[in-house]
Amino acid sequence: QVKLVESGGGSVQSGGSLRLSCEVSGYTSRPDTSNTYCMGWFRQAPGGEREGVAVIDSDGTKNYADSVKGRFTISQDNAKNTLYLQMNRLKPEDAAMYYCAADFSFYGNCINYYNMDFWGKGTLVTISS
Repeated sequence: QVKLVESGGGSVQSGGSLRLSCEVSGYTSRPDTSNTYCMGWFRQAPGGEREGVAVIDSDGTKNYADSVKGRFTISQDNAKNTLYLQMNRLKPEDAAMYYCAADFSFYGNCINYYNMDFWGKGTLVTISS
């Protein structure tokens, strides 16, 4: 089965930067699917709702939450085994548990889709003022 493992969380000062990584393993393409996918980063602050942060689909199309546009960048390595989230100019509002998620039968923008097939266990990001 697919396994997602996040890393890179930690505590940073407001205005600082952090890079999250997500190692993806276990996926095997199937002839009965379109082999499309959507994967990316979601976050949830204590007492808050889960929100999509940044996602990328099998066409390479990226989508970002309005709150992080211009500050965060999602990317993949060439083998597509690792997903990254570069976070710059961090704000206190960015503090949350960040989750990597993937759906290998999804078509299109999944930034508002919270029923992804696979989820990592999360990596915590805290912001000091």
